[in-house]
Amino acid sequence: MKNVIKEKLKSGETVYGTMIQELRSPAVVLLFANAGYDFVFIDMEHGAHNMETVADMIKVARGAGIVPLVRVPDLQYHLIARCLDAGAQGFMVPRIATREQAEKAVMYSKYPPMGERGCSINKGHNDYKGGELLSFIKEANEENLVILQIERKAAMDDLDNILSVPGVDAAVLGPNDMAASYGISEDLNGEFMNSIFQKVVDTGKKHNVFTGMHIANLQKLKEWKQKGMQFIAYNTDLGFLSAGASKGLKELSE
Repeated sequence: MKNVIKEKLKSGETVYGTMIQELRSPAVVLLFANAGYDFVFIDMEHGAHNMETVADMIKVARGAGIVPLVRVPDLQYHLIARCLDAGAQGFMVPRIATREQAEKAVMYSKYPPMGERGCSINKGHNDYKGGELLSFIKEANEENLVILQIERKAAMDDLDNILSVPGVDAAVLGPNDMAASYGISEDLNGEFMNSIFQKVVDTGKKHNVFTGMHIANLQKLKEWKQKGMQFIAYNTDLGFLSAGASKGLKELSE
């Protein structure tokens, strides 16, 4: 199955998505698809989703034409491979800090000869259809997105080395954790944080790695879209729900 957002990114377009952290109904995927988002991250790091829920959401996303991605909770083979088997068209590993971790992310997600992923064709990733082995492997290795979440000082210290790993497709900033890693407040307009954002964009361009950010700040996302970020992850289901509920009540009570 062609990865629509990977095609858009390669052609220089910007892609837009959000994070599903709390809502467990597959209907929420349809809501974001209907709103026009290109992708959703299903959050298994901070979300309460189990594998069965994630698999159901992925099926609905594939049918609705919105690209399903998963933020796995940790860099472990079974966490990555099971999500890809279920039909996720990519995954994001949080807290990446070393080149070795980036290499493992690629190795766990790619079939031989690129990696070590075990093969079962008749699964969600193939919409439960059969297929010829080598053509299936080739397409999966080409289409699935390997995304590193850059949110540690250690990652910034060795960023050039990390993003040069073959098979890494994208690097997405996590500003909250990045600031915490440096022991500073999350000042999105501050010179220091913006120097980090710029370094990620510049290093990504150097190695043909797409860059982006996940925050709820529209102005900052628009700013860094203009500065070269193509992978825009805006807000979460909780953020949308809270903001909408607060705005409506405020207007009603005035």
